[in-house]
Formats: sequence, structure tokens, C-alpha cells
Amino acid sequence: KRKLQLSPEQCSNFYADQYGKVFFPNLTAYMSSGPLVAMVLARHCAVSYWKELLGPSNSIRAQRTHPHSLRAIYGTDELRNALHGSLSISTAEREIRFMFPEAILEPIPGGQRARDYLNLYIKPTLLAGLTALCKEKPADPMIWLADWLIEHNPNKPRLQHRITEEEHQ
Repeated sequence: KRKLQLSPEQCSNFYADQYGKVFFPNLTAYMSSGPLVAMVLARHCAVSYWKELLGPSNSIRAQRTHPHSLRAIYGTDELRNALHGSLSISTAEREIRFMFPEAILEPIPGGQRARDYLNLYIKPTLLAGLTALCKEKPADPMIWLADWLIEHNPNKPRLQHRITEEEHQ
């Protein structure tokens, strides 16, 4: 998530694929008229999921055909449709790099890769935590398990104890 304000030139670069269309000058003027919040949605099939939540780009049409969509609820017309969504995965990658130049884009693992990751990194710690939870039987098991997982996080930085002169003697 990042809050920023784009210049007209930055908006022109961001919407370069719309250049030459009748609405392009109004689009760049509107998009550079105030701050905006850029966010990245990371999930399986993120582009299609987000497009479904957005609804049609024309907010007036969205109010008729997709009344529960975000553009129907928050948009006012085709230009001021409240939200932007990438049209494809390749467009999303370009737009993420534009808004978040420091971001490292990595695919979300799925299928066997996800299962392998869970088996290697998540299950051992979670199994140990759930076993300890069953033995302890605390009054508030959710809080207890959350605290246990924080304390036993294998990726948590560990400080090594330094031996002082007094301890050495």
C-alpha cells in the first residue's frame, strides 16, 4: 500500500496504452488532481478476482448491471469510477513496477510447490505448537498458540549470549 500523488506526466506514462483516445487528457488531468492510494492484491487469480469486485469501468452502467460492485458503490461516472484494475497479468506486473519500483515480484506458489512449502516450513512448527497446546490446555488457546508461535518462530532473529569478562573468570 502506498499513498502518492502523480504528476500529469506520470499519469500519461501510466496510462500510455490509452494515449490518443478522446478521454485521455481528462483522464490524466483527473488522475493527477489529487492523492491516490496504490495497492497490490496478492492471491491466486488476483486480476480476474479484482475485476469481478470492480465491476464495469463505467460506474453508471455498473450501478445498473452490477449494483454491489465497488465502482457502482463508490464511482460517479466513467472517468471518476473510483478504482483502477489491471486488465491482465502482464499489465499488472508493469503497473506494480510503476507504482512500487522497489518491489520484488514473485509468483504465489500453487499446487505441489505450495504443498512442499507447507510441509517443509509450516507444518513442523505448527504441529509442535498444537502438541504443546494440547498438553498445556490453556484457558485461552488462541492467544496461547499465537504467543507460542511468536516465541518459537524458526525465522526469528536470535541474539547470541556474549560472555563478559566477569563471566569468563
